[in-house]
This record gives sequence, C-alpha cells and structure tokens, in this order.
Amino acid sequence: MTSVLVADSKYQFVPPHEGKLWPRLLGRLMPHFLRRKHGITEIEVRGDDAIGKLLASGHGILLAPNHCRMSDAIVLQSLSRKLRQPFFVMASSHLFRGSRLLAWLLRRLGAFSVYREGIDRQAVQKGIDILVEGRRPLVLFPEGALSQANDHLNELQEGVSFIARSAAAKLEKTTVESTSSPRKVYTVPVAIRYVYEGDIEATAGAMLSSIEKRLSWKTQEGQCLVERIYRVGNALLSLKELEYLGQSHTGELDERLTRLIDHLLTPLEIEWLGGAKEGAVILRVKELRRAILPAMIDGNLAPAELDRRWKHLETAGFAQSLSLYPARYVASKPTAERILETVERFNEHLNGDETVHGPMKAIIQVGEPIEVSPKRDRSAKVDALMQSVEQQLKQLLDVTAADCSMYSKRTL
Repeated sequence: MTSVLVADSKYQFVPPHEGKLWPRLLGRLMPHFLRRKHGITEIEVRGDDAIGKLLASGHGILLAPNHCRMSDAIVLQSLSRKLRQPFFVMASSHLFRGSRLLAWLLRRLGAFSVYREGIDRQAVQKGIDILVEGRRPLVLFPEGALSQANDHLNELQEGVSFIARSAAAKLEKTTVESTSSPRKVYTVPVAIRYVYEGDIEATAGAMLSSIEKRLSWKTQEGQCLVERIYRVGNALLSLKELEYLGQSHTGELDERLTRLIDHLLTPLEIEWLGGAKEGAVILRVKELRRAILPAMIDGNLAPAELDRRWKHLETAGFAQSLSLYPARYVASKPTAERILETVERFNEHLNGDETVHGPMKAIIQVGEPIEVSPKRDRSAKVDALMQSVEQQLKQLLDVTAADCSMYSKRTL
C-alpha cells in the first residue's frame, strides 16, 4: 500500500483523456472491480446535492477527499456516476509508469499524472485550467499520501490551496473583464469511510496467528484481539529498535516511534538537505525524495551510487511507514475497522502481504462547499482554506464513524 518509486526513466507528464464515453463505460465495471480487488460490496453516497448545484452553475469544483486506502479514487466513481459527471483526478506519476494497461485505464477514467518528487508545473497548470473551465470536478487528495488509517488524517499539504486560489484569481479577472454572471471556485471536502462487515475475530485473528508463528510464538487464538495487537506491535517495534538502535526501549509508543524515525531520517537529512528537519514525517520524506531521485532518473549514476541511493530511499520509506501508526489508535476506540487496518499493516510490513479483506461497505459523505478566495491572508500562520478543509473532513469522519461497530471480545 505504500508508495512505489519508479526511477528507471525520465518523467513525462501524462494528460487525462477528455472524452466522456470511456468514463461512463468503465464506470459500469468499477463495482465488479471493487468487489474482486478490494472486497467492497456496497457504496453509499450521502450529501451530493451540494455538488449538483455547483455543477449546474458552472463553478469550478475541487473535491478534497481523505486518502486511507488504495481503492479511494475508484470508490469516488460512484459519486461521479450519481452526479452523471466524470471527474478529473490528479494521481501520482508512479501509477502511470508500471503497467501499460493500468496507465490506459487511469487516463480514460480522467486521471492525469503529477510528479510528487519535484515541481510538476504541467500538472499544476492542468489542475488550474480544469477549475477555470468548470466542465468537470477535479479530485485532489490533500494528504498527498495514504494515511492507512480511516480515522486519522495526515497533515494536509497546501497544493490544494495553491491550485484552487490560482484558479479563483483567474476567474475573478475574467469576471471583471466580461458581463457574464460570476463563476467561482469551490473546494468540497469529501469523507470516505470504510465499514467492515465480516467476522473481525476470524479475519484479524488468522492474520495475528500467522504473525505470531513468524515470531516463533505460541498462537493466542481466543484471546482479546486488542491485547494481541499491542503484544505483537510492541514486539515488532522492539525488533526494529534492536536493528537500528542496538537495543529495545520502553516507554510510550509515540515516543519510541519518534526516536526511531528521527534516528532514520536525521543522517539522511544532514547529507541531502544540509541539516536535520522537523515537522510532519511525510513532508520530511518528500524533501528527501526530491533531493535523491533526480540523478537516479537521469540514469548517469554508477551502479554503486545508484544502489546507495536506493537504500536511502528505502530507509526514508520505512520511516514514513512507521509514522502511519497513530498512538493508541486501537486502544482508544477498538472498532472492527481500526483493528483490521492495524493488523493489515502489520501483515504488510512483516510478510509483504498487501491483501485487503472484505466484505466492506464504503460511505462517501460530501461536506459543505467552501468558496475559495483568490488571496491568502499571509499574516495568518495557517491557511484558512486548508484549515476549513481539515475541520470538515474530521467532522465528516466523526459523523460516519457511527456506522462502525465496536469490537467486544468473545471466547471461541
């Protein structure tokens, strides 16, 4: 589920397919694809009327969803079908640089590439143009990376604000120069909530038993899943502390994770960025990628140096994966969904198994449109637009959390 890096060729911008026929045809196949690939058997759309009104008025619409599973962009096709309007979607360039079939499908569903390890002016300009034209909504994931936790948001990145405000400024200028009714840009937060509808005891229990066997432990079938998760999680973290720090540590989980992450990233930041950095781990890793990758893509490095840079990227990627374990995520609210997400991540990091588990219901909860001002208040420490998006996403996720079921231990 973590981001894949492709560095065997120079990046070229991939524009979206502009027609409407392919999105409609492929959209009919997406429910089958979601059932087979992601275990999603039902999708419910809530609150989409607000988007319909904006479409009817020709406004530029930027949809800003949370991003916790690889299925998110495909799930949003159900919203597109209900509105009877295809979307344009900004997607990471690595998705277009592997399978030719996947690249073909993505383009015809309205996706276009963005090179996240650099400043992709073509992708940014395409996003601005889409909003100015107002023909279709534009989907941008403001987290910039998978959170892998449905109830947790990564720090939102300001690319959404830059693109939305730039488009709003263009529309404002156009409105002044014409007599037509004013068109504006609106950002609409969209919460995607996944609800697990299977037997969490059997599903998570089987994965935990596999991990326990891998650790040469006696399996703990019939024991509380939450207790098993924290026992396994502590052991896995201790093993990584032994590997990188020379000894395992005690204390609060978030403190131990921060210590290990800084140990991994700080030497890389000193070498590649001129000094240790602070802030969100995803942004720190993004800066490292921007420094390390360009020469790899150019293809002129000696094999030894290429191998060294790959190892640095792998280390940075591992640090990012560690940051995606929110402190007390399961213990604070042990829902079936939080348990499943956590055990799936354990399974991925230890066994390399990215299998997803169903049956799953997806809920798309549309928030209130936020009118975008062309100008940002530079005296404010926080961008007001991104603050509003974040607040709404958290509120929408809180509302849809009522659809999730709390885990209660049962004896087998």
